[in-house]
Amino acid sequence: MDLGDRRARLSGLTASTAKSPNHDGWRRLKAFRAAFPTVSLRLYVEALGAVRQMVLNGGALIGICGAFDEAGAGIERIAVGSVEWIPVAAPGHPLALAGRNAPGAGRHHIKLVLTDRSPLTKRQDFGVIATENWRLADLGSKHLLRKEGIGWGYMPEPMVCEDIEGGRLVPLDMPELQRGSLRLYAIYRTDAPPGPTGSWLIPRFEAQAATATESAD
Repeated sequence: MDLGDRRARLSGLTASTAKSPNHDGWRRLKAFRAAFPTVSLRLYVEALGAVRQMVLNGGALIGICGAFDEAGAGIERIAVGSVEWIPVAAPGHPLALAGRNAPGAGRHHIKLVLTDRSPLTKRQDFGVIATENWRLADLGSKHLLRKEGIGWGYMPEPMVCEDIEGGRLVPLDMPELQRGSLRLYAIYRTDAPPGPTGSWLIPRFEAQAATATESAD
């Protein structure tokens, strides 16, 4: 396989905001760089159906997305683990100050939720229970607003664990909302399977997921 073909076979990797690379993920990409020093990688971070949209339209050859985004016709997927989501807010937020909240308490406060930039899951709401919602297109904005005391909602645990340890965010005790696990998948078009570089990368995300599961056990 010549170098030019290897470049063409991994022109893009799209990660959902649920799986924006954490420390382990960055190590996989660093190992990719060492294994393929002459191959350029384009990394995009999108939300919800926008990951599948980029794969379908050829903007990326591989996507990493959550189970809420069904593969659909023309898409293959490989399980690559899961990520824990937990409801959080700033320490001074009323839901954090309340300790154990009554059922439905979250409805009376602004909830920050992801919105979709693709038509595939447009107008679909995931985990929206509040009467007032602020919709944002990326987790980074949600993360910053929550630390400033604006709104509450779910975040991937790896993204907020340091803030929880540092007292900048607090896990919420809400009887109807507990932490949950979101399954993650690597996806690609049926008519455009991964080449040498993509075939090298996907198993390493699988191995990372297996290691995390063993550590949890």
